[in-house]
Amino acid sequence: MSSYAELLDVLYEDNHLLALNKPAGWPTTHFDGGEETVDRLAKAYLKEKYQKPGNVFLGVVHRLDKPTSGVVVFARTSKAASRLSEQFRDGAVEKTYWAVVEAGDTGLSQWGTLEDWLLHRDAEKRVEVVPPGTPDAKPARTHYQVKATHGGLTLLELRPQTGRKHQLRVQLASRGCPVYADAKYGGNQVFGHAIGLHARSLSFLHPTKNEPVTLTAEVPKPWRGRFAYLLG
Repeated sequence: MSSYAELLDVLYEDNHLLALNKPAGWPTTHFDGGEETVDRLAKAYLKEKYQKPGNVFLGVVHRLDKPTSGVVVFARTSKAASRLSEQFRDGAVEKTYWAVVEAGDTGLSQWGTLEDWLLHRDAEKRVEVVPPGTPDAKPARTHYQVKATHGGLTLLELRPQTGRKHQLRVQLASRGCPVYADAKYGGNQVFGHAIGLHARSLSFLHPTKNEPVTLTAEVPKPWRGRFAYLLG
């Protein structure tokens, strides 16, 4: 490797933001392990590109699950981090995902809304759909559209209105439509380090210019092979 830039698919960059197309299999940020993470790589990229001495500031304002690919945006200043985090908290960021599920007949309408109560079980590191009013459970809402069906698989476009942990994966699995290769929630296929979930786009207000920004990430190359008929 001659440069950190070779490892990154940069979608957008200015003095306040850095947006990347995250590869599947990489954690967004580190917690306690020595595993390489996207935020570490992004910091190394900025340090190298701008020849910055010392530590580089990079604010993590949202995350994608490790096996999920797609748009992830980081803040390069504390002001941008604060304002972007507020937009995510307030539900002002429009998020679009593409999901391939292991079901040809999903039982879903052409479009609609999934509404559930989700409970995160720390011990099992899993999330479950539970009855409304269950202690510690949180509401989850996702709009969806069925885009294509082929060979026992279905491509969905998802627009989550809430940001619960594993929200899309759990909501789909609970309806008998597990995300492709998502073994944690009932998927039976194998797809390398990935599952069939891709953060296709993010739309938000730029934290300093107050102008709308829409970032779109192409699907990974393995999608274009495995899911060619769905995407075509």
